[in-house]
Amino acid sequence: MLNRRSVLAVVPLTLTAALGAAAGTARAAVPRAARAGSADAPADVPRSARFDLPWHDFAPPGTVLRHGAPEEVGLDPAPIRAALDQVAAWTEPDPTTGHPMYSGQVSLLVHDGVVVAQNAAGYALRYADQQGDLLPAAQWIPMRTDTIFDLASLSKLFTSIVAVREIQDGGLGLDDTVAGYLPEFATNGKAAITIRQLLTHTSGLPADPSPALWQYPDMPSRVKAILDTVPQNPPDTVYLYSDLNMLSLQLVLEHLTGKSLDTLVRERVTGPLGLRDTMYNPPASLKHRIAAEEYEVGPGEPQRGLVWGQVHDENAWAMGGVAGHAGVFSTVADIAVLSQAILNGGTYRGHRILSEESVRQMMTNYNQKYPGDSHGLGFELDQRWYMGRLDSAATAGHTGFTGTTIVVDPLSRSVALQFSNRVHPTRNWGSTNAARRAVADGLADAMAVRAPDGRRSWYSGITDASTATLTTTVTSRRGAVDVSWTAFVDTEQDCDLLVLESSTDGGATWQPVPMTATGTGAPTGAVASLSGGTRSWWRVTAQLGGSQLPPSGASLTIRWQYTTDPEYTGRGVDVTGVRIADARGTLLDGDRDPGAFIASGWTLTSR
Repeated sequence: MLNRRSVLAVVPLTLTAALGAAAGTARAAVPRAARAGSADAPADVPRSARFDLPWHDFAPPGTVLRHGAPEEVGLDPAPIRAALDQVAAWTEPDPTTGHPMYSGQVSLLVHDGVVVAQNAAGYALRYADQQGDLLPAAQWIPMRTDTIFDLASLSKLFTSIVAVREIQDGGLGLDDTVAGYLPEFATNGKAAITIRQLLTHTSGLPADPSPALWQYPDMPSRVKAILDTVPQNPPDTVYLYSDLNMLSLQLVLEHLTGKSLDTLVRERVTGPLGLRDTMYNPPASLKHRIAAEEYEVGPGEPQRGLVWGQVHDENAWAMGGVAGHAGVFSTVADIAVLSQAILNGGTYRGHRILSEESVRQMMTNYNQKYPGDSHGLGFELDQRWYMGRLDSAATAGHTGFTGTTIVVDPLSRSVALQFSNRVHPTRNWGSTNAARRAVADGLADAMAVRAPDGRRSWYSGITDASTATLTTTVTSRRGAVDVSWTAFVDTEQDCDLLVLESSTDGGATWQPVPMTATGTGAPTGAVASLSGGTRSWWRVTAQLGGSQLPPSGASLTIRWQYTTDPEYTGRGVDVTGVRIADARGTLLDGDRDPGAFIASGWTLTSR
């Protein structure tokens, strides 16, 4: 099972709130050069390309994917190009490790219904053995944009869609017990586990079957092993990501409908959406298009040799290649269609697979009692460790052990897909999370952030483990000093912080200044720092008095300091409309006098 790093949720937000909020209604886009500073950046940015004007409803149901340049939808192409160049470079051996991050990869980016980038690099087949010895070059198979990948745990989304469709149609109850459908499941203290808990990984079941299912002699004994599983925790007491949840759900769905899971997925998902390259157990005739995987020849493994064209996951293989947790093969193009159907509210090209309310359920956080493990009915939510700068409380996605990643961001109507065959030739070459984040970051950075009323803003988008300061000095006169400004904050919650500080001795020592922010999703009350964010601008105020002030006529220095931790930066921070005043009037109007600031790690955006 893939290592997972939990992060704090940005704000407690469900998709129902995100897609139904009255706040965040469309405002007119302000014609200005893109903040990223690229010479290729479009001069006029449409509302749909504004990162700071999130959508709060589904995309138009008639939205159908088409290919186009980033500029056609108002995006800056430079960050996208840089991201794709980076993930392509990771197919080459690293001088330190002697091997690449992955043998090959395919990425696809969608914004506002347009496929703005599609990229393939490296090789679908490259290695001769588990040690990484190369095949003869003539036998290498280059990666293609239509390469078919073993999706691994992305398969859970297909199982979940079928289950949610059954809930929608009244055949399955979300809060029904599993044992109500499968009485034999109640053994070993599992009688209270519900369908909801399977879908949200709060059932208490262990992560994987033990012994592994392939160690049982036949299918009946493997099914019995799933049913006889002993819980690791009482239900709804802990979040534990578990393949057994989806294996159990598979058994419920098959019992309920009298159909196999692959038939249900074909009838209810891939068929209506026209996903011709999405299937379980692909035929041998497609092997030349399938990304090769691991050599299973080690002790304790089934001796399968090179896994290529068969499901990689051993438990799914033991289930005949059709399993609730793994087994689906697909391309980035097909998964882009599925993703757009989700953004459209459950429909694509006139074929509805889910109602809008069912899509909201899939993307609403049912795990608020487990901070950092937000989960809908199938989709993971708010996981910055792979969603990168597209992350928000409403962003949905999933990863697969083989190297697959889906990120669906309804706030920007964007999709980032990054598929690799990271387990070819071995699963032991390390994490590909940097690549997962890179494509999401590239798409997020291509969107514009614009200060209200067309003002210029000071922007800091520093990298991990960095500090940026924006400093100005005024002359104190009499009484309290008020500081106000407008801020856009998109950072990792409680980790990457924007603080306000003051100094009365020319910067030798600094004192923190409490701030109060107002606006959509702003922190409540006075706070020492700002972090997180909801892709909206906040009005921020602060007041200095007492020991924070120098004698009348002396200098008062004020600075904004933005500091990041070692991982997962967001879009960064904007500061604009700075005004410093006392009872006698304005001491500094930052819009009129940008030269009054000393910037380190900050850039003044152009109009």
